[in-house]
Amino acid sequence: MKIASRVMQVQPSATLALSAKAKKMMAKGIDVINLGVGEPDFNTPQKIKEAAIDAIKTGKSDFYTPATGIPELKQAICDRLKADFDTEYTVDQVAVTVGGKFSLYVLAQTLLDNNDEVLIPLPYWVSYGEQVKLAGGKPVFVMPADGAKVTVDELEKARTSKTRAVIINSPQNPSGLIYGQDELLQIGEWAVKNDIILIADDMYGKLVYNGHKFVSLIGFSQEIKDQTILVSGLSKAYAMTGWRVGYTVAPKEIIQKMNVVISHATSNLAAVSQYAALEALTGDQNVVEKMRVQFEKRLNTVYPQLIALPGVKLANKPEGAFYLFPNIAETVKMTGFSSTEDFASALLEEAHVAVVAGAAFGMPEHIRLSYATDMNSLNEALKRMKTFIEKHL
Repeated sequence: MKIASRVMQVQPSATLALSAKAKKMMAKGIDVINLGVGEPDFNTPQKIKEAAIDAIKTGKSDFYTPATGIPELKQAICDRLKADFDTEYTVDQVAVTVGGKFSLYVLAQTLLDNNDEVLIPLPYWVSYGEQVKLAGGKPVFVMPADGAKVTVDELEKARTSKTRAVIINSPQNPSGLIYGQDELLQIGEWAVKNDIILIADDMYGKLVYNGHKFVSLIGFSQEIKDQTILVSGLSKAYAMTGWRVGYTVAPKEIIQKMNVVISHATSNLAAVSQYAALEALTGDQNVVEKMRVQFEKRLNTVYPQLIALPGVKLANKPEGAFYLFPNIAETVKMTGFSSTEDFASALLEEAHVAVVAGAAFGMPEHIRLSYATDMNSLNEALKRMKTFIEKHL
């Protein structure tokens, strides 16, 4: 059978493929430490679970909801954004989706015509470019000169008459770096000047460490806010990956068209997840802080161990999210492997530590490690990596 050309040019998710391989090894009884998946190791807070159970018991979860979510959840999102960023939105500017990933997918389907270009700074989350391709658009990857955060000058050099949008992810997956206020302001003003849509992926905005501050593009001038589409969700900060709760906040005309796409694709997010999300956003926010503190401790413990490994370089200590993205080109050369992919594959097979090769994020000399697992496992993983590298020197 003939396969559609747009699908043939799309690559599978490297992070999900790696996780699947690690889980197969674990199912065989192999002691694998999986640092490849971006998923908190914490359970969903009890109050959130209880709200879901209550929704089931009272019958609230038994029926379809509006395609873009129940009104009270949309209002809770507006209220949370008001509390966090002192900015006003209304429920007709919110779409609740089956995870933040699907929010981004629907946005691409809603915004892009064939050959429209989307600027994507490196390093980038694995699905950005593939989702643009699926919508018929063209991803344009922009490499920062410092290998860290893109500048307005670099975006301007990549801009053409076909540029439709730019994706700004902060804190960044995979590097954990945060765009500061001045950096975002310059990017926002540039986007307004050139009528380019700002897609702000703020999924990790509540996970920031060591005194750093998260700033969102929606918190600037009305002009920048009007040019910005916010994508976020509850998976990371509330340890709710399995509940698949994402959302988009945008001008109501865009939300109306997203509603059309969603109604023909998934229809509504599972009702029980929506009531769980309602409790997450309106309930005790200390549950987020407790997890954030633990992630911060892990970062501060693991980072010095990682940069002490032979050949490993990571000049910019992560400021948020829960990833480390070191350059291991020198390590690969020292150990005799032909590529980062070969190094990562051997690390999994021999040392039983799973990491993601950096090519999936547009930077093949790097690997991504997640510290969203317990401290004992992290310490053991670093020991195994050290032994593995020394064995091949």
